[in-house]
Amino acid sequence: MTATATKTQGGGTLPAAPRPRGGIVQSVNDSLVVARRNLIRMMRIPEVVVFGLIQPIMFVVLFSYVFGGSIAVGGSTSPSDYREYLMAGIFAQTVTFATAGAGAGIADDMHKGLIDRFRSLPMARGAVLTGRTLADLVQTALTLVVLSLVALIVGWRTHENAGKVLAGFALLLLLGYAFSWIGAVIGLSVRTPEAATSGGLVWLFPLTFISNAFVPSDNMPTVLRHIAEWNPFSATVQAARELFGNLPPGYKAPDAWPMQHPILASVIWSVLIIAFFRTLAVRKYRSAAA
Repeated sequence: MTATATKTQGGGTLPAAPRPRGGIVQSVNDSLVVARRNLIRMMRIPEVVVFGLIQPIMFVVLFSYVFGGSIAVGGSTSPSDYREYLMAGIFAQTVTFATAGAGAGIADDMHKGLIDRFRSLPMARGAVLTGRTLADLVQTALTLVVLSLVALIVGWRTHENAGKVLAGFALLLLLGYAFSWIGAVIGLSVRTPEAATSGGLVWLFPLTFISNAFVPSDNMPTVLRHIAEWNPFSATVQAARELFGNLPPGYKAPDAWPMQHPILASVIWSVLIIAFFRTLAVRKYRSAAA
């Protein structure tokens, strides 16, 4: 920010008023400041991160050892094949379930009046939401690192080069970032953090289970199969499996376009979700500030 002093009629000067910088520069800087504030807050409340890790770790262990060997993928019932098939779905579920945390965090800030304090400052309107989603992205990335180590312990392996593996994780994080904007809209639309948590989870369960995350979509009823094949969640899971080299021997992808071109479909879905829900979230933020 730069300051401009204003002269009074008596020859004195008023205190310097902040003058905003260019729109993009100010927005980026303000977003990073808010993101830093949220990351510091997360570090001071480590139990939030710890408890956020428990559920995906439980899913890894339960699905690997309880269902492994009883679910056929690509004609194989090998526990190791299913474990490798499963992990991309667990990773995607983890990044999307962070939506509930994003919504609850924004709702909590609204409830405590922190958002009103931000509104009184000469900062970009979308910076509060962008900073929050960026902080959530960092937390999601750390969660994926820990979850990957757990997956390696239970026997998960990748079979592609490091570049493809990193690209797979990048697509997962892009999906998580896209869904965090859905969480932002939910957080701005409810009155309490509890409602934001419930609202952030109630639609995620059908989204993740009517997909190819845990079982192939081939044996689903026709309507559910088509929903699963065009589900943005399924596209990212399929793309991650391809990039990780985790498709089982004999596996044949469904004929639906997103399943035949999952990497491109994953990017398109995530970008569209970000564009739509970020615009909606910023409008809600502005209307609430009016």
